[in-house]
Parts: sequence; C-alpha cells; structure tokens
Amino acid sequence: MIPDGYWAYWWRYFDGIIAPSIGATLRMLSVSMLFSFIGGFILAYFLILYGPQGLRPDRSKYRVLDFMVSSIRSFPIIILIVAISPITRMVVGTTIGERAAILPLTVAATPFMARIIENSLRGVDRQLIEAARSFGASDFQIIMKVMVKESVPMIVAGTTLATITYLAATTVAGAVGAGGLGAVALNYGYQSFNNTVLYTSVMILFIMVLIIQRVGDWLYKKIL
Repeated sequence: MIPDGYWAYWWRYFDGIIAPSIGATLRMLSVSMLFSFIGGFILAYFLILYGPQGLRPDRSKYRVLDFMVSSIRSFPIIILIVAISPITRMVVGTTIGERAAILPLTVAATPFMARIIENSLRGVDRQLIEAARSFGASDFQIIMKVMVKESVPMIVAGTTLATITYLAATTVAGAVGAGGLGAVALNYGYQSFNNTVLYTSVMILFIMVLIIQRVGDWLYKKIL
C-alpha cells in the first residue's frame, strides 16, 4: 500500500531533480550521436574506398584508418572521458557538465558508427557496384548513389543500436560529473539511499530505450 503523501514526495523529486536531468541526457545523446554519425560516415567512406576490396584499394591508408578506429573503440567510455579531459577543458572550458560530456561521447561513438556504416556498405551486392562503374560513375557517385542507397535499412538498424548503446554511456558519463539521469541515479538515488529517485531514473531510462528501439524498428520497416 502506498503511504499518504507519497506522490507529493515523488513529484517534488521528479520536478526538481529528475525532469531537468531527462533534458540533459537527451541533449547529450542527440548532439553526440549527430556529430558521431557525421564523423563515422566520413571515416566509413574512406574505409570503403581504401579497403582490401574497396573502390580504390590502398593498403597503407586503410591500415592507418583501421588502426585509428579500432584503437579508439578499445577504450572503455569512462577511461576515455578521463584520458581526453585536458582536450575537453581546452575546447569546452570545463570537464564538468553536459557540454563537457558531449566531446568524449562523440569521440567514443564516432568509430562505433564508422564500423556500423562500413559493414552496412560492405553488404551491397558487388554486381551493382560493377554495373555503376561500367556506366562511368565516379567513386563518390558509386558510394553515395548506389552503396548508401542500398544499405540505408542496415544503417538505420545500426544507428538504433548505437543510440541505445550510447544512451547507456551517458549514464556512465554521469558518474564523472556529466549530469543527466546517470548522475541523478547515482548521487541522489544510490548514494543517498533514495530508492524512489533511483528506480524512477532506471524506469525512465528503460522507457527511453523502448522508444528508441520502436522508432528505429518503424524507420527500418518504412525504408525497407
């Protein structure tokens, strides 16, 4: 049975602490995913171009790009946040808050997106690529008008996965001063022994994951 006054107590915490943290989490996630998609697409373009079975194979260039992508992906997000904190301070002016979290989240997500897009583009039928080449299409035209067009559903599915993955990363970033739902769940929930705040934050994150997955599935079916 819910005690009298519980919902007033819950609303006080939700309105004062949890609701603002939802906005902070969504801003961190949306901005970092936007920039990481752009950066990941550019990296994937050159990985496809210079890869072993690429349109213009170049072993040395591919190895440099592949090493860079694999190296950054190997860092746990919390280690990466700490490791590039001097760069974050130089660019943003601080290492605390949601603005400071966007840079390391973007750096972490960019190689992840690059691999997703690269693998999606690699799945395009070689016969389509050769047909486009026989009509005189340039490398840029083949990638943008043939490979990207054919792989959009897979890119959408991969981006959905990446968005959910880096929603979780925003909560980790909250442990080192980024703010958002992760910080609220840790500081006001777990460390303050306040189960109301803790489980409300967890439930909101769960709902966010469901919404992202449903939207991603809808887009995938719409495009497919």
